[in-house]
Amino acid sequence: MPTATETTTHHTEISAAQRRVEDDLVDRVVASFDDCDNPRLKFLMQRLTVHLHEFIRDVRLTEEEWNTAIEFLTQVGHITDDKRQEFVLLSDTLGASMQTIAVNNEAYEDATEATVFGPFFVDEAPEVPLGGDIANGATGQPAWIEGTVTDTDGNPVPNARIEVWECDEDGFYDVQYGDDRTAARAHLYTNDQGEYRFWGLTPVPYPIPHDGPVGRMLTAVGRSPVRAAHLHFMVTAENLRTLVTHIFVDGDPQLEIGDSVFGVKDSLIKRFEQQPAGTPTPNERDLGDQTWTKTRFDIVLAPANPVYEEN
Repeated sequence: MPTATETTTHHTEISAAQRRVEDDLVDRVVASFDDCDNPRLKFLMQRLTVHLHEFIRDVRLTEEEWNTAIEFLTQVGHITDDKRQEFVLLSDTLGASMQTIAVNNEAYEDATEATVFGPFFVDEAPEVPLGGDIANGATGQPAWIEGTVTDTDGNPVPNARIEVWECDEDGFYDVQYGDDRTAARAHLYTNDQGEYRFWGLTPVPYPIPHDGPVGRMLTAVGRSPVRAAHLHFMVTAENLRTLVTHIFVDGDPQLEIGDSVFGVKDSLIKRFEQQPAGTPTPNERDLGDQTWTKTRFDIVLAPANPVYEEN
């Protein structure tokens, strides 16, 4: 299996005359964007042209393969609607989403690492108070999640808005049920000490939608569609960089198999400590004969416009 720094070819060397033909085409396509008034758009289109042609030439793409790719992308477009974004799913499974996140969230001191946004965020989720329950009827094992939000100097961040969302124990988000339910999602705010706490559900692994072209692609290449168990966070605060991240469950077997969208980072794996039925809860919630878990996730936000030191 070649690595990212290795090149595998399945063709003989091309002639100098053929190379000139191919080089000339690249030059002409790149030059076709010279009159673009938007400098950034011009740059993007010209570099896209170079890299796309480089791929075609490197693998010596056949016309049959080109047709297959066009048919695949057409199917991705046809299945995409206002509830399902198959192009984002494709980006996720190719690691393009995570690479974009890496480029746009450069590591800064001890700031919490970012990961993929995912397709299941919903604006205007209900607010819950500190210690409230986001489940709202979603099934699963209760989980107590608590922590602090600070800046990279260790100062608490009061009134930070924390959006949280997750799937139920069957691996489905509320929006996948096709009704008007709102469950396993909410927002809350940190207190004056930067503290937050809420009841959620112990995360479980689940498959990304795999009944479409992206799912068929994963099957064809022998990859699992399953995501490692996780809970989504989006944290916003004035003058600090917005953080989109997850926490993952230590001990989840899917961590060894691999996350289908490459979202796992070691710093985001947290221990969800199992609590026997009858164990007193942090806010005296009566869970009857249910077991529950608890975890801690301390969040550190980078400045909105961080200044990086020269290496």
